[in-house]
Amino acid sequence: MSSAKARSAHARAILGSELYDKLPNTKVLLVGAGGIGCELLKNIVLVGFGEITLLDLDTIDLSNLNRQFLFRKKDVKQSKALTAAQTAASFNPNVSLNPIHGNIKEPQYDIPWFQQFDIVLNALDNLDARRHVNKMCMAAQVPLVESGTAGYLGQVQPLLKDHTECFDCIPKPTPKTYPVCTIRSTPSQPIHCIVWSKSYLLGQLFGEDEDAIGELDAAEQEGENAREIATLRQEAQAFNNVRAALRSTSPDICQHAAKHAFQKVFNDDINNLLVMADMWKSRAPPVPLDFDTILDGTFILRDEGTSKNRGGATDKADQSATSIASVNGNVGMTSNGAGLKDQKALSLKDNVELFVHSTNRLAARLRSGNETTISFDKDDDDTLDFVTAASNLRSAAYGINRQTRWEVKEMAGNIIPAIATTNAIISGLIVLQALHLLRRNYSAMRNVHLQYKPAVPLSTITLSKPNSGCGVCRDTYALVLCDPSRALLGDIVKGVLGVNSREVSVYEDKRVLSDPDWDDNLDRTLESLNVTRGKFLSLVDEEGEWRTITIGLSELPPDNSIDAPPYILPSPLPQPSKMQKLPPAESAPATPLHISKKRLLPIDMDSDIIDLAPTPKRLKPDPNGAVKDQESPKRRRLEEEGLILVDGPGGLADIIVID
Repeated sequence: MSSAKARSAHARAILGSELYDKLPNTKVLLVGAGGIGCELLKNIVLVGFGEITLLDLDTIDLSNLNRQFLFRKKDVKQSKALTAAQTAASFNPNVSLNPIHGNIKEPQYDIPWFQQFDIVLNALDNLDARRHVNKMCMAAQVPLVESGTAGYLGQVQPLLKDHTECFDCIPKPTPKTYPVCTIRSTPSQPIHCIVWSKSYLLGQLFGEDEDAIGELDAAEQEGENAREIATLRQEAQAFNNVRAALRSTSPDICQHAAKHAFQKVFNDDINNLLVMADMWKSRAPPVPLDFDTILDGTFILRDEGTSKNRGGATDKADQSATSIASVNGNVGMTSNGAGLKDQKALSLKDNVELFVHSTNRLAARLRSGNETTISFDKDDDDTLDFVTAASNLRSAAYGINRQTRWEVKEMAGNIIPAIATTNAIISGLIVLQALHLLRRNYSAMRNVHLQYKPAVPLSTITLSKPNSGCGVCRDTYALVLCDPSRALLGDIVKGVLGVNSREVSVYEDKRVLSDPDWDDNLDRTLESLNVTRGKFLSLVDEEGEWRTITIGLSELPPDNSIDAPPYILPSPLPQPSKMQKLPPAESAPATPLHISKKRLLPIDMDSDIIDLAPTPKRLKPDPNGAVKDQESPKRRRLEEEGLILVDGPGGLADIIVID
């Protein structure tokens, strides 16, 4: 047996010749080359999927190597997609691999691009990208297998338009947020300080200039509180001075820029907060930090009594030190991970030095001109060092436990613990569900969960039907090829609606572009509205009778004549279905009128006298327990047959049939 036949013998025997012969011509899009992506790429290459496109935006980090087995140490900082494809290509030379280092949300990856694939496999780690791929697959009507892991837990979900619910049919929990006032002024947990350093301070010093002074000038002209505006202007000017120092090319200014930033953030700002005495009536006030005394080891953060009043919020490294451990700089690396850089417990002096070094490195990057702004990336050592140092310094000022570099990376990067075995199991389950989709054996597809139950590690759930109220998979999709620089919004809307013209509102994502009472944008080009290739227009019926039409935009073919209209409408035009109206809620049944079985009392209406007759006695049961019936045998017999005998006029009997 040849090596090629030997390679495929087991797969052919398991899958059957009919399915196995389809695989070489199957086009697969694999989005993500991380923990799940590496395992999944290995699986589909070995199974024999013929044409595989692998797309990932990320680069390889040292922390990836413990579970992403297609990478080696020499590959650090290289593209994940390119490196994974190069490694996996040797597993099966009959497979064609097309790696792409890019973002799946880029405009060139539009509906026609997705339609070239037979199936899409998701191995992503963020909610926004998952929702984007889900919408693209619903629009292109391409089967999708969604997956995810979190520690020992995992899930695989096959998605197919009109057959199963989509990723957005069930609302997903939103990431946890924190009040701005807590983050800015009164942090009480390490995560508060980390979010402040990552989302506020890093942006203030190295992000875009928000021109706060210009906004304050405008507010002052509108008659706002002059004293408050003067205070805010002073603070904004102080930040601008720090930003200017960090970007200055003067050696004298550069040398002291980091100290300037430290003094502003950890001393001046804290002193400004302490002026507001009412804020600290029920909580311990923060301690302003002094740059020079921390470095020479004479700064005392807070005495033992104050630390106890703070609820045990002393520094973790200080807890194991002597009674003078609050004299910072004397605390050693007492963590159990003393041999690992990321797991060392940093003293206050260590954090000041780390703040200075990371600030200088980030400032040098701005001065080089290669970057105009810098944002946080957990794999960027400079930004991670800055956030670690800044958050720990803020924690020290507020009496909050400080964190190691690894702990900061875990919280700031929203890292979910990854386990290689979980990724391997989930990757195998993805392939099984993908094979069901290729067989069109939809009844065999299952939503599979990997759970933390050793006795029953896997659970399967029959797939649910689409949610009738879903705003993604229940929309009617249409593809319009156009030149955004020439095509008018009104022409596209009228063309897609056709003869079934009705009042609609037009949206692009959450932007309102037009509605029946405001049509100013209908005569503008799509390009002027920033509606270009890869984006969607939603036509929402004003009366709520018809489902939404979602228009995906793509580019015109190269051979389209310049004299032809700047757009090509879909044929046939989309025909949305009617919205399912909920049946009116049934009113609660009226309480039946209770008719007393007691004999009515005779009332003399002329004399307004009520004759209080004695209450009739109950019928006594016979010895067998039955109540003696005083009705006539004829009346009783008729009632048993469904008839009622009533007295008619003149004493004549009428018989009423009971239906």
